[in-house]
Amino acid sequence: MNPFRSRESKRAERAEADARQAFQQEAMVHADALYESARYMTRGGSEAEDLVQETLLKAFRSWDRYQPGTNCKAWLFRIMTNTFINSLRKRRPLAGLLDEVDSSERAFDAYGASEFYESPAKRAEGRMVPERVQRAIESMPENFRVPVILADLQDFSYKEISEILDCPVGTVMSRLHRGRKLLQEQLFEHAVDVGVIPRERAALEDGTLSLEAYRQRRKSGTNR
Repeated sequence: MNPFRSRESKRAERAEADARQAFQQEAMVHADALYESARYMTRGGSEAEDLVQETLLKAFRSWDRYQPGTNCKAWLFRIMTNTFINSLRKRRPLAGLLDEVDSSERAFDAYGASEFYESPAKRAEGRMVPERVQRAIESMPENFRVPVILADLQDFSYKEISEILDCPVGTVMSRLHRGRKLLQEQLFEHAVDVGVIPRERAALEDGTLSLEAYRQRRKSGTNR
């Protein structure tokens, strides 16, 4: 028996055990967050579990390239997002899935600061029905849905999202504006029904609800 080979084998076993322990402590703590977002990305079902499992497997295989002390959650989400996008590209042509959109658009601040729209997660924890919010997010195109998930469900910053998606910060901001606007439109009537938006600020004289009227009243500071 070669004593040197035995020592090398033991060192390899210890190194693998240390890697598994470090992975458990730093990466696996984000498994729930990964699964929560995977449900919205894949629109639920077993695909979400498969996406998370594939993400964690890829992360463990690449663990030697992870720098301890850096943002492990963002690193994991970059792996998962890339895995998700690549799986979509294999199933159907997705030219432009995450292509640049017009980053000169600057109207997003008006929507981002809206008293109606804060984030799907925060509203779900309050008066909105989580299933309703989830359906609204799932109905969005991927290039808007993914940034909204990262920003509003996982609280990643613009800079972190730009690194996860490998696109400019301006593009992230523009996609978030468009995605949030889509959510406003889809959840407007529900927001009125549950009292998030006062009915008197959202209704026309004949009682019809109007998102545009609500926006104009907010802008002018009037209810009627």
